[in-house]
Amino acid sequence: MDALKVELGDRSYPIFIGENILTQSNIASFVSGKQVMIVSNETIAPLHLQALVDQLAGLQVDQVILPDGEQFKNLASVELIFDQLLEKRHNRTTTLIALGGGVVGDMTGFAAACYQRGVNFIQIPTTLLSQVDSSVGGKTGVNHPLGKNMVGAFYQPQVVVADIGFFSTLAKREVAAGISEVVKYGLIYDADFFVWLEENMQAIVNIDPQAMSYAVKRSCEIKAQVVAEDETEQGIRAWLNLGHTFGHAIETHQGYGNWLHGEAVAAGTIMALDLSCRLGWISEELLARTKAMFEIAGLPVLPPENMTEDDFIQLMSVDKKVLEGKIRLVLIKELGRAIVTDDFDHDLLKQTLAIAK
Repeated sequence: MDALKVELGDRSYPIFIGENILTQSNIASFVSGKQVMIVSNETIAPLHLQALVDQLAGLQVDQVILPDGEQFKNLASVELIFDQLLEKRHNRTTTLIALGGGVVGDMTGFAAACYQRGVNFIQIPTTLLSQVDSSVGGKTGVNHPLGKNMVGAFYQPQVVVADIGFFSTLAKREVAAGISEVVKYGLIYDADFFVWLEENMQAIVNIDPQAMSYAVKRSCEIKAQVVAEDETEQGIRAWLNLGHTFGHAIETHQGYGNWLHGEAVAAGTIMALDLSCRLGWISEELLARTKAMFEIAGLPVLPPENMTEDDFIQLMSVDKKVLEGKIRLVLIKELGRAIVTDDFDHDLLKQTLAIAK
């Protein structure tokens, strides 16, 4: 079991990474009170809930089992968490535990940030995407019909337990969705990691334990370093949104859940690289190399054909990075270095938006 740390002063917390480590991570030691509310979903709970409950003997353990899917990442689902907390009389010393993918983790963290003005929570992410991205860094929240992740809070967990043993029950499509976020770290921060991913992509797709462990560990290391430097996304943390402005537009337009988040981010990443290439910042070779990895993983490399330029512009205009009415994008200056900018030729952006036509 590997252990990393997100350095945030008195709010620092560990990330434990390994195979079949849920029973080794001593979850109960991160519970400060006597009450626990586990939040999971209808897919994950039958597979892994009992193993978690077994770690919490002697505590009041209650649970909320939510429907599974991005379309349920909304305030109505968070209300279900509040309902159970109040009905079971949970107090300010309670701990919420998120057992699931990014949807469950984001909503549980948001509920924890709000309940009685803030209670502790623990992240146990069960998907590749949530282990390498959403569970680390304290971004919590829900979707709005007009925009993804537009309601939320920065709120850090007590601990993250990333057990790659969960991947044995993960659908191939979910594994692929997480790969897009892993590749992102190489593109924006670590060129050597990008090369390693090229050499090991098939092993990751096959869920080889050694390759997957390193991919998760290195991704979490980078995420932890970035969050420690820029917790509330005033600078370098925005790099982590590579492909997300395009991708969130795709998710919103297509209907939450029809494209998985990682699938939309993959197409969005190719669009960001396409624009970076048109601007003369990166080579067509880097664009082709990234496409090749995504194609091995079975990820889309083009946006939906039924999305128009106007669809993209309208939806991208409500992105959280928009300032003073200007769309800002995360683009790549060179392999391993990103930039957040609104200084680009909009005619070139239009060409990028039309690449699926």
